[in-house]
Amino acid sequence: MAAALSPAPCLRSVRAVVFDTDGVITDSARSHAAAWKKAFDPCLAAVEGQRPFDPVGDYLRHVDGRSRRDGAAAFLASRGLDLPEGSPDDPPGTATVWAIAARKDELFTQSLRTDPVDVWPGTVRLLDVLRGERMPCAAVSASRHATELLSRAGLIDRFEAVVDGNEAQRLRLPGKPDPALFVEAARRLRVPVRDTAVVEDALAGVEAGRRGGFGLVVGVDRTGGPTSAAELRDHGADLVVSDPGELLTVGDD
Repeated sequence: MAAALSPAPCLRSVRAVVFDTDGVITDSARSHAAAWKKAFDPCLAAVEGQRPFDPVGDYLRHVDGRSRRDGAAAFLASRGLDLPEGSPDDPPGTATVWAIAARKDELFTQSLRTDPVDVWPGTVRLLDVLRGERMPCAAVSASRHATELLSRAGLIDRFEAVVDGNEAQRLRLPGKPDPALFVEAARRLRVPVRDTAVVEDALAGVEAGRRGGFGLVVGVDRTGGPTSAAELRDHGADLVVSDPGELLTVGDD
């Protein structure tokens, strides 16, 4: 008999699943991190004693999962750099928080236009099984490019709802670690948060899931580092996997 995939028991306890996009569904976190490095490093180079932006450690701790403005502000604060806030209309550069955020967006948009959109196969398998189980799914991202990424990857039809950076701006939703993005996604799926799972790779996103009272918070540790799984748990993950495909079990059909 053919082996059949089904959701792991932990997913049987919920009625819907909300997925983060970058790093969980699409393999675009590296492009985001590379864009941040190119945006931050000129600013850091102008200050004596500042080391370059680390696209792994600095990205995961201060930027990943946050809006562009919040990510820029959090990282600069971590280095003790007090730049003027500026305004959302600031051109790309290094003079203000918003200018750095604009430069990052400019760089990421360039990569989005030229690089293919890669997806994580384990996540796609999980999405296909959940669709077969008729379990509603939503995608969430602080990035305003998330809907385009999912469309280009051919995955947009896997989701009953997408709450991206454009929607967050339109609805004036605060960014992670505030749970507002996830709560809005669950609302659109018409499932209470206590009956909804969150699957996230960012520390801020895991914290948002816990703050929001979601029934299950799954941390995704793609780094395999000795402390990353512990950090995800410390921020509120109920369990940590190296890939969402681990949330599937194999049985006989």
